[in-house]
Amino acid sequence: MKVDVKTTDGQAMSGLAITQPVGTALRIAPGFVATAQDEHTGVETTIEAHYNSRRGRYIITTIVNRAITDEFDEDRLRHAAPQAILQAAIPHCIAVQLDDGPDATWLTVADLTTNEGRIIPPWMAQAVVKRGMKDERWDVIEILYGTSALADLPPVKMIALELNVPERTASDWIRRARGAGRLVGLTSNVGRPVGD
Repeated sequence: MKVDVKTTDGQAMSGLAITQPVGTALRIAPGFVATAQDEHTGVETTIEAHYNSRRGRYIITTIVNRAITDEFDEDRLRHAAPQAILQAAIPHCIAVQLDDGPDATWLTVADLTTNEGRIIPPWMAQAVVKRGMKDERWDVIEILYGTSALADLPPVKMIALELNVPERTASDWIRRARGAGRLVGLTSNVGRPVGD
């Protein structure tokens, strides 16, 4: 799904527009507006979402559907799919620095995403599964966990898929990254009631 993502004040989303620190290595946009057009149904859906620190993820606060052709699908106009738009927008709203130098730039996770739909490039995934790559591994776990948790997706499944490791290993790495203080401000409630 192709989405157009902007800041809540209408600026283009970029590494410079993403200002709120989360975890130890990430910055996120405090809020965003994302628009997706479905030419087949003739419907455009726009959502606005804001980061909620108590929940550790983005919360959709506004959903607007509108017809963009005369031959639009009335049922689709009444029933939006905001979660899919949220999930497609999240990589544009998270920024990371891949280098520690004074001239290091902030890249969005969308800048890292491959054409195959992977969040991190294959070379990065291969590097972090090697023994002795703890700091680099926790950086990548933070990127993947943050991307999935902020979109309300299951982090263990995403990490296992992206790094080609068993879910048990992914779960252990999440626990260790959290123990190292790497996932502060990020919470996944997938599969648990919101109050837990």
